[in-house]
Order: sequence, then C-alpha cells, then structure tokens
Amino acid sequence: MSGNAIDVVEFEIGGELYAMDIQLAREIVEMVPLTPLPRAPAYISGIINLRGEITTILSIDDLIGIRGKKAGSTQKIIILVPEAAGGSNVGIIVDDVHSVIQVDQQSVEKIDGGLSSGAGNYVKGIIKSGAETGAEKGLIIWLDLEKLLRDLVDLEKK
Repeated sequence: MSGNAIDVVEFEIGGELYAMDIQLAREIVEMVPLTPLPRAPAYISGIINLRGEITTILSIDDLIGIRGKKAGSTQKIIILVPEAAGGSNVGIIVDDVHSVIQVDQQSVEKIDGGLSSGAGNYVKGIIKSGAETGAEKGLIIWLDLEKLLRDLVDLEKK
C-alpha cells in the first residue's frame, strides 16, 4: 500500500456497503431504544442518553435516500465527533459495521459532479474493494458525511 492510504469505517445499509472517514467516528455502540422527538424531521430517529450526553440519532438511510432494513440485532450507532456536526452530539444508525479498512487512494474512483445530483452530492468516491490484491470483492460507496452534516446544520439555521 502506498503512502496515500486512507482509513475508513466500512458499514452496511440495505445490503450495500458504504464507508466514512474514520476521523469522523468517535465510537460505535450497539443499537439502543431511542426516545422520539415530537415534530422532528423524518431523518431524526430520536435521542439517547449516552453516558450522560444527550445525543441526536439520525437515520442515514433517510438522509441519503436509500432503503435500509428495519430494526435488527446487527444495527449499530456510529457516534460522530462533535466537530462533524457543528459541535452537537450526533450519531447515525447503520444496519451493520463491518470493519475499519485502509484504502489506497488509487483504488478510489471519483464521481463526476455533473452526473451526480441529490444524494450523489454526498459521495466522495467509489472504493474498489480488494483492487490492490486482485481479489476484487465489490464496490463501497464512500460518503462525505462532513458535507452532509454541514448542509443539515446550514439548513437548520435558515
């Protein structure tokens, strides 16, 4: 692997593989019952008390417009660093977390901004998993969660 390697957290939503920058993840916790917030947007699944910190839990599948599976025993919450969400405690629900992987940037295909729209604005690239070993396993969509959360914070301010 060259010096241009990046570490990402690989997770699953709706049977598809996604990744996010590891520096955005503070910790990964098991799914717990959520307290719903009245009149909250659909992408806010609820809140939890995580060791004394009230944390807003977002439904990433609602945010990016994909269909995740419903509550299951493998669901996890990825708690993000507060800096990723404008200083707020935020977590995202995923169907499962697979691993932390190191990806050579040469294995990442950039998406042409002109062809993508909507949720595509939040795709940093497509990771060709296993490309460096020749044992290609599939494609992983690398999400730009920082941009997604920044746009949400800006939207809330309007």
